[in-house]
Amino acid sequence: MSVPTPADRHATAEHLLGTAGVAHRDVGSPEATSANLAWWNADADTYNQTHGDFLGDADFVWCPEGLSEADARLLGPEERLAGADILEVGCGSAPCARWLTRQGARVTALDLSSGMLRYARDGNDRTGLHPSLVQASAEHLPFASRSFDIACSAFGAIPFVASVDAVFTELARVLRPGGRWVFSVTHPMRWIFPDDPGPHGLTASQPYFDRTPYVEIDETGKATYVEYHRTLGDYVRALSAAGFRLDDLVEPEWPDGHTRVWGQWSPLRGRLFPGTAVFSSVLEA
Repeated sequence: MSVPTPADRHATAEHLLGTAGVAHRDVGSPEATSANLAWWNADADTYNQTHGDFLGDADFVWCPEGLSEADARLLGPEERLAGADILEVGCGSAPCARWLTRQGARVTALDLSSGMLRYARDGNDRTGLHPSLVQASAEHLPFASRSFDIACSAFGAIPFVASVDAVFTELARVLRPGGRWVFSVTHPMRWIFPDDPGPHGLTASQPYFDRTPYVEIDETGKATYVEYHRTLGDYVRALSAAGFRLDDLVEPEWPDGHTRVWGQWSPLRGRLFPGTAVFSSVLEA
């Protein structure tokens, strides 16, 4: 992710957590997990009030560009979803999981944040679609080996974990041979730009190869939010090391007529360079 400014749309969470500044430093898994658990609990109301209409109650939207699974079919054809065991990692309020449930899949939706899962439960009750909801870390999946046919994540968990290798290794464990793992993240090239949807966000300000995490801190220096940057090559190598074969890398174009601004995503920037990377991979048998 490109570097956000301290005073941004997350002012409510920052106030609740006492965020006082920004740092760039190494952060291990325990500190990152603690910080991001508190962050997403604090930000759950604002996030869902701001983005809930775009994400829908039971729609599968991969990214701020609006790419939908109903159109892209990155998880496979419709007939493959019916009866499949599917894990969503970093489900948030779980609209993707409910869309998959509506397709006839048996879905488990996992998130670290109890605040986000509260919205997921409300969405389940509102729609009558009930994927299983589990609170856990993506680095330590609480499932038996070979439990799932497909795993997916739409901007969930991956940027916020200290070890993407641990996550991919865990996914390789819980997927069956030949299973699919598809995930979307902020396009790594965005890291070099300020987190600004306007003209200021068009000037590079940080090295692409600087992988030092972005950290928001309180007055004592304690992390209140942590986000990690990986290059495209980092993701490819991590997938390969865990036993996955990359079969597609999708960089959604900004659609004509799409005017919604979401954080750093905007028509201005979207016309010039990609904002999202979607990695599609298969677990080697």
